[in-house]
Amino acid sequence: MAEKNYYKILGVDKNSSKEDIKKAYKKLAKQYHPDLNKNSDATEKFKEINEAAAVLGDDNKKSQYDQFGTAGGSSGAGSGFSGFDFSGFSDTGGFDFDDIFDSFFSGGRSGGRKTRRRQRGSDLRYDLEIEMEDAYNGAAKQVSITRMEQCSGCHGTGADKNSDIITCPQCNGKGTSTSTQRTPFGLFSTTTTCRKCNGEGQYAEEECRECNGNGAVRKSRKLEIKIPLGADNGTVLRVQGEGESGKNASPGELYLVLTVKTHKIFERKGDDVHIKVPVTFATAALGGSVDVPTLEGSATIKIPEGTKSNTVFRMRGKGMPILNGNGYGDQNVEIIIDVPEKLTKKQKEILVQFEKEGSKRKGIFW
Repeated sequence: MAEKNYYKILGVDKNSSKEDIKKAYKKLAKQYHPDLNKNSDATEKFKEINEAAAVLGDDNKKSQYDQFGTAGGSSGAGSGFSGFDFSGFSDTGGFDFDDIFDSFFSGGRSGGRKTRRRQRGSDLRYDLEIEMEDAYNGAAKQVSITRMEQCSGCHGTGADKNSDIITCPQCNGKGTSTSTQRTPFGLFSTTTTCRKCNGEGQYAEEECRECNGNGAVRKSRKLEIKIPLGADNGTVLRVQGEGESGKNASPGELYLVLTVKTHKIFERKGDDVHIKVPVTFATAALGGSVDVPTLEGSATIKIPEGTKSNTVFRMRGKGMPILNGNGYGDQNVEIIIDVPEKLTKKQKEILVQFEKEGSKRKGIFW
């Protein structure tokens, strides 16, 4: 009988690394394992794959195969697994295939047992819009959440009464069914969720009338949410245990995503706020003081003589609170010189005279 082309069986070439061979084996073993593939030729294909990996995964066997075209002690597919030499798969040489099988055979090696995890309900997202003042001062907001909650009639079991809950006879309460397959590496188990009890290990012979056996019902609930100081667009608040519940499942989490409304006079930039304040030409030219609104009330700033339009003054500590930190940002005040649209006759005469005096003092600019 002609020796098989092990490289072709695994879909690799002679220059492939051991890691490449391992990846190829993992992909094909998962595809053709008889417990996962019910085609009539899956078993023979799986044998071929294991035979090829047993040779190419062992340095000595691979060297002999590359040199002489034969792996010596390895057998053809027709003789099954009994003729294989598995020394190349020990912990001290060749591949460590345990991690391969653990990745898709949940039971691992024979005798392994899968532990069922406690189920948890779905998480919920709620988009909440707040004012900038809410983020500055902190606030408590009422929100209404519609969600699945544990049924009060059956307390989440889905049964009409506790005596209706029985252990699943198909999986004996394990929630999983296991089948065993002999491979070149020993006995391996494939574990799947029990279809009769959906992995719960038990089920109700008589279902709860309030929830029709679902263990949960849809309800609306009002919650009070505290807005933290310094909250900004995209801030996410996690409320533990306020998500959805399910059958025999603990509640998930509620995540609130905040959006801060655009303010009519303040523009927020991180922890700082920006505001434009109009002043008269006389105040900008002669200097003076002006009242400026802030998020905590009114404040006064001094305007130096000769201040130009678009000059920015910084009011330290008058910005937003620093989220999850200490202190505040700043408030930047941009001065805008307010040009009147209408002037009295006297105002015009004064400005004309002002312009003449300015021209005499400064001369021609072009």
